[in-house]
Amino acid sequence: METDPIIRVTDEKQINLPPEIQYKLQPGDEYRVTIKINCIVLEKITHPNVDLDEFLQGLEDLEPDPNQPTLEEISEIVKDVRRELWSNP
Repeated sequence: METDPIIRVTDEKQINLPPEIQYKLQPGDEYRVTIKINCIVLEKITHPNVDLDEFLQGLEDLEPDPNQPTLEEISEIVKDVRRELWSNP
């Protein structure tokens, strides 16, 4: 029968992790901490492996967006939004 390890907080508010948890940790690992009423959850943050050169080449290989607005159209949209925001106090 497998049991969940028990961790105690010291007077200095530190914890000592049991070996069965320590072996799962690696230097540089990052964890997101979520604090709930009776629970503290550590969730490992994983970073995707992205090759920047490959990503940039993929961007260059894409066809232009036929629906891409021109700079003039974008400028007009911005002006319209500003007029709308400024006219409504």
